[in-house]
Amino acid sequence: MRLHDDVHNYYERIMLDKIVAKGLDKQYDEDVMADFCCTVLNQLPSRYIRYDVDMAFYLSQHERIQMEKRVDVAIDVAISQVAKKRTEVKE
Repeated sequence: MRLHDDVHNYYERIMLDKIVAKGLDKQYDEDVMADFCCTVLNQLPSRYIRYDVDMAFYLSQHERIQMEKRVDVAIDVAISQVAKKRTEVKE
């Protein structure tokens, strides 16, 4: 077993889907996106799984909606932090 290949945090998938949907991956370079993703994920609880299909099967609609809302809030916070850092750098 290779842990980094076999196990992952399900919030990562939700976060990445939302980043692409919002076009944030087009707004920032790879370094900023790496920090951005860390900022988002550090605000969220861990939900480790082996297979995404397991979450699709076992996760209720209510839980899925709550997870997506948490990710939305975490992304909004990360966006404001990135904007704040950019303002501080310019000053």
